[in-house]
Amino acid sequence: MDKNTVTGFLLIILVIIGFSWYSRPSQEELQQMAKQDSIAAVEMRKAELKSQEEEIQVEKERIEQATDSSALFFSQRSGSGQDVVLQNSKVKVAISTQGGTIQSAQIKGYKSRNHEGDVILMNRKDAQMAFSFEGKQENIVTSDYFFRPENQTDSSVTMMLDQPGKYIAISYRLRPNTYMVDIHITTGGMSGLFSPSMKTMNVSWTDRIMQQEKGYDFENRYSSLTYKRAGKGTKNLSETRNDTKTPEQPLDWVAFKNQFFSAVLIAPQDFTDAQLSSAQEEDKKSGFLKTYEADLKTFFDPSGAQPTHLQMYLGPNDFHMLKDHDKQSLADKDLELEDLVYLGWPIVRWINRWFIIYLFDWLKGFGLHMGLVLLLLTVIVKALVYPTTKKSFMSSAKMRVLKPQIDELSKKYPKQEDAMKKQQEMMQIYSQYGVSPMGGCLPMLIQTPIWIALFNFVPNAIELRGQSFLWADDLSAYDDVIRWGKDIWLIGNHLSIFCILFSLTNIVNTWISMRQQQNQFSGEQAQQMKMMQYMMYFMPIMFFFVFNNYSSGLSYYYFLSGLLNILMMWYLRRSTDDKKLLERLEAYKAQHKNNPKKVSGMAARLEALQKQAQMMEEQRRKQK
Repeated sequence: MDKNTVTGFLLIILVIIGFSWYSRPSQEELQQMAKQDSIAAVEMRKAELKSQEEEIQVEKERIEQATDSSALFFSQRSGSGQDVVLQNSKVKVAISTQGGTIQSAQIKGYKSRNHEGDVILMNRKDAQMAFSFEGKQENIVTSDYFFRPENQTDSSVTMMLDQPGKYIAISYRLRPNTYMVDIHITTGGMSGLFSPSMKTMNVSWTDRIMQQEKGYDFENRYSSLTYKRAGKGTKNLSETRNDTKTPEQPLDWVAFKNQFFSAVLIAPQDFTDAQLSSAQEEDKKSGFLKTYEADLKTFFDPSGAQPTHLQMYLGPNDFHMLKDHDKQSLADKDLELEDLVYLGWPIVRWINRWFIIYLFDWLKGFGLHMGLVLLLLTVIVKALVYPTTKKSFMSSAKMRVLKPQIDELSKKYPKQEDAMKKQQEMMQIYSQYGVSPMGGCLPMLIQTPIWIALFNFVPNAIELRGQSFLWADDLSAYDDVIRWGKDIWLIGNHLSIFCILFSLTNIVNTWISMRQQQNQFSGEQAQQMKMMQYMMYFMPIMFFFVFNNYSSGLSYYYFLSGLLNILMMWYLRRSTDDKKLLERLEAYKAQHKNNPKKVSGMAARLEALQKQAQMMEEQRRKQK
């Protein structure tokens, strides 16, 4: 190799080395390349794992298929769900072939506030129901299978799950012109698959309850999971908080109840081992109120000789409608479905059931607008309690005209230690004139149950739903002509005009009542009444914040009631002559002046207390 060749090789080597040095990546570029290599390695590993998982899943499915191909009703474990629709003039029900149970219900004739058309009580997305049977080798859960519809008509169908020699049949029949669905579950050729000791099947039912009305808080307050105990009354889970219960006694039915509509699952053969739960919806703007869940057991005959009977009521919470559906029971017992319409505690419930409802129905029968029906209802109720109102007013008026004499007693006994003597002589004066200090309280106590009865009746009257009156577009919900976009603490996003009117009449009535009571007291008692007056005026303000979200029909009734009470007080005050009233009281006293000393019960007790106090004082002095 000559000198030139060697020199050429050296130059080539130097060029390669120089170029490599010049084009080498920086430290930052080296780090980025390393990072990219790591990501590529991870992605490659993921792809390998995914491929392995897919292979494992394929093998698992192959093994399961090979294993289950001989399992019970294997051929009906796959398929596509379809709806079988049953309907009559009242309700439209969809039964899915996937699971063979009711998936949705539409109540005809009741307009939905959420969408065009009728109220949707249940829907496929949020409601699920399944029947399960505990077998020796495997459990059968209806939601795992696709049923085949047979014998289908407009109002009936049988959902079949079968294979040669064995079957489970769930038959549905929608009764004509009712909201009642009869469900019969029968089996055949399956007695050997179940333990002879098994006498029950399981029912699992859950639903996310949709908000049907305008006011979330008000509707939520009247929506609850309710259940009927066999041979006893109804109970319910909490309306305002999460709640669970496990009733020990058998149940006749379980109801997923909204304010005005209910889905009721009825067990003519009783439910046992019930586990019930209700969970509040966290987001008030979600369009839902709460989620109900019920896990139940009911009768099941493994031999298939006796079918399992169930029923479902899917309809409105209408008192008369529910009572009529009691007659549709497959069992020889009163379902008392009408208790879904809450009418208050026992005394209040009797007033509503045997008086208010019939009076309301009578007025409604004239075809009047619901606003006029409430007006006439209020007038009639006020007319019926007018005698007690008048008696209460006259008792206050008598005490008012005797006030000068009571003032003299205050001057006679100015000291606190003489308060008992003063009270005793004051009661003696009232007795001489035939005046009872309690005469003004007892008549008002008689009116209180009626006041509370209507408080429970109006929010549950489905007849008010969707009925507009004056500025209110729905008497069953709050009126919100005055509204704004953002919620304000204690008020919300609106002002109810009927609630404002009710609060104003309440303030006026409080002023009238306080004025009458001030005329009855003197001295220190009058000063105490002034302090109480401020508290009494605070109540109407509290009522405003409470009732602003209540139904406008209820606020409208209370406004009318308060207005009529103001008019009655004005009339009684104008028609009462204090001078003539005092003359009648003096005549009563003169008529009984020759009679033995007449002491009222309260005066007698005060006198006895005074004597006891005097004896204690004498003993104390003797001990000194």
